[in-house]
Amino acid sequence: MADCSSIRSFKDAADYTKNFIIQTEIDKYLPGGKHFIDEGLINRLIEEIDARPADPVRVREIIAKSESTCETLLPEETAELMRVTDPALFEEMRAAAARIKLKVYDNRIVMFAPLYMSNLCVNGCRYCGFREGNELQKRRVLTMDELKQEVDVLAGRIGHKRLIAVYGEHPTTSTEYIAETIETCYNRKVPAPKTGALNGIRRVNVNAAPLPVADLRVLRSVGIGTFQVFQETYNRKLYEQMHPSWSVKGNYDWRTTCFHRCLEAGVDDVGFGVLYGLCDWRFELLATIMHARDLERWFNIGPHTLSFPRLEPASGTRVPEESPWLIDDDTFRRILVIARLSVPYTGMIVTARESPASRNKALDCGMTQLDCSSNIAIKGYSDFENEAHQEKERQQFMLGDNRSIEEMVRYLADRGTITSFCTAGYRCGRTGGCIMDALKTGREGKFCKINAVLTFREWLDDFAKDPATMAAGEALIQKELAGIKDWVPKFYPSVMKQYEATCRGERDLFF
Repeated sequence: MADCSSIRSFKDAADYTKNFIIQTEIDKYLPGGKHFIDEGLINRLIEEIDARPADPVRVREIIAKSESTCETLLPEETAELMRVTDPALFEEMRAAAARIKLKVYDNRIVMFAPLYMSNLCVNGCRYCGFREGNELQKRRVLTMDELKQEVDVLAGRIGHKRLIAVYGEHPTTSTEYIAETIETCYNRKVPAPKTGALNGIRRVNVNAAPLPVADLRVLRSVGIGTFQVFQETYNRKLYEQMHPSWSVKGNYDWRTTCFHRCLEAGVDDVGFGVLYGLCDWRFELLATIMHARDLERWFNIGPHTLSFPRLEPASGTRVPEESPWLIDDDTFRRILVIARLSVPYTGMIVTARESPASRNKALDCGMTQLDCSSNIAIKGYSDFENEAHQEKERQQFMLGDNRSIEEMVRYLADRGTITSFCTAGYRCGRTGGCIMDALKTGREGKFCKINAVLTFREWLDDFAKDPATMAAGEALIQKELAGIKDWVPKFYPSVMKQYEATCRGERDLFF
């Protein structure tokens, strides 16, 4: 069990709301009270975007810089990309984004599943179904026995290896609870339906509220993966309108300095996200670049992932329907392409909030991770035989893509993309600054290809039901093995030794 003696406890929700934030842990990263999100500069850049068209020569220079260095762009450079309206020039950007993705991550798409642990919350976010006071929401917190039932479905029926565990902000779901759920997920092993091989969750990423350094160190001790916090909006005025001042989440500075505390605590994979549709997307993406650059300034580590959730309908609120900043699918693609060029090394997550058509198009814009067979109702996996079932009063928002994992695996294989269930890098210490360097040079993408093949073999043998899926998967694996042989001929015999052992039923082999 995790040692939670270093973390504070709270007698009730009111005590938590009043006393949870530690001001000194904010001030440390805002020297002189100056915030790293420079709203004045962002607004000036947006005015300039509107004032003149893009300079094609300059745009191509920026594309070349992004491809060659894999370093985060300056906000001014990202703003120049935002000026592009010419379809042909944008296609050059999109093609470059696809090349960068291939260079950094190869032709892999990492698969994961969301698992919502609770929907109790002390906050009052105006757009969210989980917000405090929403009487339409059916509240519950998973017990450890219920969590095991969820893992049994995810690992034993669907075949997931990687989770994003999601928690409402509430003293009931404290750091101690989060740590216990992580350990429970890791300890549960379930036989696969086809082979009987024992399967389990190998990587638990966490989406939760910002935490103090001491709490983050506890989560690090139990093997947390990426710590993901969505800023929702970087526009301070709008942030204050959407998040009441009486709530913990109402403290803008506590939230924006969360990742600094993560890296200080040794949680060195962090995941950014804003809620596109709340504010001008240009403001949000420019602020994201500033946030990434400030982490690089302090720690020489940027975001492990960027997520791109769009505002979706939720119970008890009209904000998702009435926001003046909602974006269409073409704008969404622009955001993805510009983000890939602006932070070339980062992973990019497009979730099942999106429609199938939107996610299919995102594959050509630099996306690296997606979820499938997703159910975001509390205890939704074990309660519902059909993963596509949704209940608005039991979940934070509504999903748009209900495709099963098998449908997506087959779709990806048919287009020459391998589905990766790999979690090896995290257990081998390839995180934080180590993985950043490997990503920027392209070494990590090639190395992870080998582990992707091994985990894809596992999934096909353990879970694929349709002969068409097996056929598409087999053809792709043979192609990938031939590519590995050409790439590392001296290492190839070792790869084949592990691959053949996997074919015989051994599991969780990696390099």
